[in-house]
Amino acid sequence: MTLELLLGVREFAEPLWLAAIWLGPVALLIMLVAIVRRRRALSRFADRDLLDEIASPVGSVRLVGRALLVCVALGLIAVGLSRPLWDKSERTINREGRDVVFVVDVSRSMLAEDLAPSRLERTKLWIRDVIPTLDGDRVALVAFAGSAVVKCPLTLDYAYFDLALSELATDSVSLGGTKLGSALRKATGEIFDQFEGRFRDVLLFTDGEDQDSGPIEAARMASDRGVRLIAFGLGNDTQGTLIRDPEDRRGGYIEDRSGSAVRSRLDRDTLEAMARATPGGVYVHVGTENMELDRLYADLVKDAAKSVVQEETVVEYDERFQVFLGFALSLLILSAFIGGLDP
Repeated sequence: MTLELLLGVREFAEPLWLAAIWLGPVALLIMLVAIVRRRRALSRFADRDLLDEIASPVGSVRLVGRALLVCVALGLIAVGLSRPLWDKSERTINREGRDVVFVVDVSRSMLAEDLAPSRLERTKLWIRDVIPTLDGDRVALVAFAGSAVVKCPLTLDYAYFDLALSELATDSVSLGGTKLGSALRKATGEIFDQFEGRFRDVLLFTDGEDQDSGPIEAARMASDRGVRLIAFGLGNDTQGTLIRDPEDRRGGYIEDRSGSAVRSRLDRDTLEAMARATPGGVYVHVGTENMELDRLYADLVKDAAKSVVQEETVVEYDERFQVFLGFALSLLILSAFIGGLDP
């Protein structure tokens, strides 16, 4: 009969500890050998009749009894450490949240330093502040410039999302430029279409300088699919900002074909129109100021309606390892009162 059948246990959480049950018989054998050797050592100094008087057989019985108690106690400790499990039950857990795609402009205009250390690096810091507050929201990451690339699909693995975010740079996308429409189509068409769900958001971070990619039409297409756009406008929207050239070791600025320094200016109107084209869309004018994106995320996304984004079945057991450890402790205490050291 196996230990599972004997105890009525379904399984053990830490079955490797069951191997320690053999410590009990080993300890018993060692103690019995010690008792026999003790008896033989005494017999060298007295004959049998005198030995029975000075070392009563009752003393040996006590030693054997104590050894048995210690043996059983060690076995119970081993069973307790193996965490026997009873009464298996299953429970379904629904994780609620929203599906959120962070769409980040990685064009060279995002190197402008009107947001320190740059528009792109500041955006990454803001998004990283949001990660600890996600709590059930599935998130994805899209980088775009002249084309759009999915850097992280919808996931609950926030560590992986954070890794993908940290790797964003102006070379994350092969084509230069800024095409807002392509980015929004990538988010709604390639990411959201793979998952069912009613509550979907796109958080767009850009300076809004689009190059004829049909951003308003892309926003309307997103609206038809139930996607809400929250657009964050970054940068100076009046005189614009010079863009430092990362390839110029002297710290120069990017120039156009005529040799004039390029100024990147926030296109607020386009972003506002895109946000208005989606249900409940919001435009957040950041400009050159700082913002608390984690707080905005809580207000705009976390408090909005949610859907079930993941369903898990959890198997639960009733653990009673304390009973075995309690009995083991009781036996060890009892063995201490037997007086095994008496003759």
